[in-house]
Amino acid sequence: MNQPITPTPLPCMDTLPTMHDLPSDDPLEPGLPDEFHGIQPQLLAETLSLQDYAANEIFCAFDLNLYYDPNNTGWYKRPDWFLVVGVPRLYQGKTTRSSYVTWDEQVNPVMAIEFLSPGTEAEDLGPFASRPPSPATPGKPPSKFTVYEQILQIPNYLVFNETDRRLRYFRLVDGQYEEQAIAPCNPLIWIPEIKLGLGLWTGTFRGIPQEWLRWCDAQGNWLLTEAEIERLAKERERLARSRLEAYLRSQGINPDNLPE
Repeated sequence: MNQPITPTPLPCMDTLPTMHDLPSDDPLEPGLPDEFHGIQPQLLAETLSLQDYAANEIFCAFDLNLYYDPNNTGWYKRPDWFLVVGVPRLYQGKTTRSSYVTWDEQVNPVMAIEFLSPGTEAEDLGPFASRPPSPATPGKPPSKFTVYEQILQIPNYLVFNETDRRLRYFRLVDGQYEEQAIAPCNPLIWIPEIKLGLGLWTGTFRGIPQEWLRWCDAQGNWLLTEAEIERLAKERERLARSRLEAYLRSQGINPDNLPE
């Protein structure tokens, strides 16, 4: 006869670990994506609109392997978001990409963004980190900062800390990154290669109200997603119809009884 299973008492809720104690992370690969890492790139992609490049000449991606060294073909970095212009949207104009191989594509990214995590500060910020990384070990892959600056020479590199909302912008000058001053009260930068600005927008995206990185034009106007453009068009149509109905009524015409 089976013995009844005695339920194990649950521990006190105050002693259980929370999300902050159990992140989606791996000790061997720090900085794996959390929810923000998946949502923020969607807004960047959906509001990206370049006047000098057609949609089929732009490639942007997040959490995609970026291979950078033909002498060490297995070495890669995985930017939280990066942008390449002047390449086909599809690989060789035919298929979606499973990675981005710089020596195959022959075009390096014009911009990379990292979303800072406590375990990735030294990797992402290099000499600008509060605790600079140890010197590179011969035969081992260099840090992201080194790859972006010295190997790929990405002209625009941004690091955003979601926790304290700090945005940092590094511009490649004479082969080295120089941090650019950003106004703390209204962080907004201009990327000359793509003629777009990037700043912190306070609003709701995917049902989450907070500050997000978002593209803007030279006048500081936020660029819209396709869904926002569609809603705006419908609202304008509704307002135009209301004004027309009001005008007809002012002329003694009932807009509900117009001839077919």
